[in-house]
Amino acid sequence: MQLSPIISTPERTVYDVVIIGGAMMGASVAWFLAQNSGFKARILVVERDPSYANSSTAHSNSCMRQQFSSEINVRVSQFGAQYVRDFQSEMNDARVPQVFVHPFGYLYLAGDAARADELRRDQKMQAGLGAGTQMLNPDQIAQKFPFYNLEGIVAGSYNSVDEGYFDGGTLFEWWRRMAREKGVEYVQAEVAEVTHAQGAVSGITLGDGTRVSCGIVVNAAGPRAANVARMAGLTLPVEPRKRFTWVVDAATPLGQDLPLTVDPSGVHMRTDGQYYMIGAAPEQDLAVDPDDLAEDHNIWENHVWPHLAERIPQFERLKVINSWAGHYAYNVIDQNAVLGPHPDLQGFMFINGFSGHGLQQAPAMGRGLAEWIVSGRYQSLDLTPFSYERLSGGGHRAERAVI
Repeated sequence: MQLSPIISTPERTVYDVVIIGGAMMGASVAWFLAQNSGFKARILVVERDPSYANSSTAHSNSCMRQQFSSEINVRVSQFGAQYVRDFQSEMNDARVPQVFVHPFGYLYLAGDAARADELRRDQKMQAGLGAGTQMLNPDQIAQKFPFYNLEGIVAGSYNSVDEGYFDGGTLFEWWRRMAREKGVEYVQAEVAEVTHAQGAVSGITLGDGTRVSCGIVVNAAGPRAANVARMAGLTLPVEPRKRFTWVVDAATPLGQDLPLTVDPSGVHMRTDGQYYMIGAAPEQDLAVDPDDLAEDHNIWENHVWPHLAERIPQFERLKVINSWAGHYAYNVIDQNAVLGPHPDLQGFMFINGFSGHGLQQAPAMGRGLAEWIVSGRYQSLDLTPFSYERLSGGGHRAERAVI
């Protein structure tokens, strides 16, 4: 089916659902609503930049794991792994390709006894949910991965089952394409206001003054989510935090896959085809402007490369062949997603604040929010731990496994 170009003015003035933000989360919600044959609704996706060139989705390292510190995040990612495996059958269309997956695994290294104890507690919980996580002592790590310098390392948590890279771009592309084929309308525009009356959403106003009426607004604005919430008079503790990525060529390759290794320094590294991908946070991890994608070249020389060369001596000779900066939509309260309805503004929905693990959570979160919009409850997986209410009610628990 030939898709019409994305236009800048909505075709209608009234919709049932308006999704603000068309990147991974917006696309997921749009698809799961559109594929529900019993939900006859007019859906509009408003995206400021349909190239998505500067989106968090485009800058993601696109990995999946079950190594989280909270049970609900493990369950959400387990569904994501299953969904990726079954993507062709889930989409039920012969055109849809199989999603490429490279299960090189994750390895969290503990540099002290306290961190090792945390990993042991998490491993017990993860294994109880069916994850393949196992604790390794330094000798076991050295046997599996002889290239590490394990000085100062007391333990590691390792899993290669459903952990590694997946081609999230395939999900993103086909969710958008097939949602549009089923009638979801996409427009290129910016939202200037979320209108409401008598405690309920009534519509949006675009930057050019165009007004659209609707009963449901979904905030899927990624690092700009707090701005969208403010348009509706709401607060949301989500802010853009910068993350840096480098792709490097090693003069002496390791000879086997490098699991995504989370070093005690905070630097993480993994296999990336014939190269290696390195990631790190800035030394001062503060909120930035959502348009700020400037790289800090000093952090590579002064922080990242020294830790790489210490942990993997073969990485003393590296050539950087690509690099970029992207944003986490960082929930400053507990680093977990905010999902579902606002308790006081009827029709305003959140799917925000994933703090770096959004791509792998998009299948479960998009499905769950679509279920809530259609039926008023979560049907497949209870996602109430991500509710907005927990942010101020003391019912939150920080996710420790944030890279």
